[in-house]
Amino acid sequence: MTNRERFIRTLKCEPIGGQVPTFELVFFLTMEAFGKVHPSHRFYEQWNQMSYRERSLHMNEMAQLYIDTAKRYGHSAIFIHPNPGDVENIQWLLELIREKSGDEYYIMMHGDPTWAIPDGENMMEFSARMFDEPEKLNEESRIRVEQSLELAAKLDEKGHLLDGFALCSDYCFNVNPFFSPDSFDELIGPFLKEVIAEYRKLGYYTIKHTDGNIMPILKQIADCRPDAIHSLDPQGGVSIPEVRKIVGPDIALVGNVNCGLLQTGTDEECRADVLRALREGMAAGRGYIFSTSNCVYTGLPLERYEMMMELWRQYGSYDAYEKK
Repeated sequence: MTNRERFIRTLKCEPIGGQVPTFELVFFLTMEAFGKVHPSHRFYEQWNQMSYRERSLHMNEMAQLYIDTAKRYGHSAIFIHPNPGDVENIQWLLELIREKSGDEYYIMMHGDPTWAIPDGENMMEFSARMFDEPEKLNEESRIRVEQSLELAAKLDEKGHLLDGFALCSDYCFNVNPFFSPDSFDELIGPFLKEVIAEYRKLGYYTIKHTDGNIMPILKQIADCRPDAIHSLDPQGGVSIPEVRKIVGPDIALVGNVNCGLLQTGTDEECRADVLRALREGMAAGRGYIFSTSNCVYTGLPLERYEMMMELWRQYGSYDAYEKK
């Protein structure tokens, strides 16, 4: 099986045997790992003033960087950060990745129209709107859903080179969700459920991401029927065994190595946490994808991530686990 086939079978919670699939929503350490700026950190204000040759050089280099990252770290999937992000350039990037790697990797991008935790500058205003004008927020959500589905349909018409969407709106702090169960039902759930269902009709898979303590709204997220839930953050008190009990056997689980320990813990603590994540993930059933509990941001020590992936190579095999 290709990495893409293994990843899709895992999203379907089908048995795969062999190595547990792995990927990262974000791997920003490309400068350290490859000496190249991550695509989302690049600034292309004059993109349309470039010659086709210059744009092609940039686009080919970005496509190759995604592939090189997947190859080096054994990732089964590639999460692209299209830059520029219009339909034509997204399609161009997808075509180049497929041309260079075939169907070896599952490819996804962000596609979440639901509200996320607002930033500090807007939190008070947004919080007030949640109580004063929820109808207007829902009207805006309706427009955002339509825009997301329009983009998905256009990419589908151009050849359906994308496999799925990661729905990356964060709903939770480490202590509790920003959106209470009631506000989730009013402002998030209907639109999350709709966009997942409509993506599925177009043949796209969905992975729902949110950091933090998702437990108070986990069942509501699961009821929206994503193919997988990411990232099951232990810093928010989330554990794979407890999540599996709540969501059942038919939603894949992605995570959940503690990013805080990767950044500040000892080598021994990091090693123990990686092995815990693998052990609990494989014990949770067929639909398990190994990953950090958030994303590999700038500042996380590259050597710690490489240690994590070496442990995955040594101990992340279903065949070895099932023989114990």
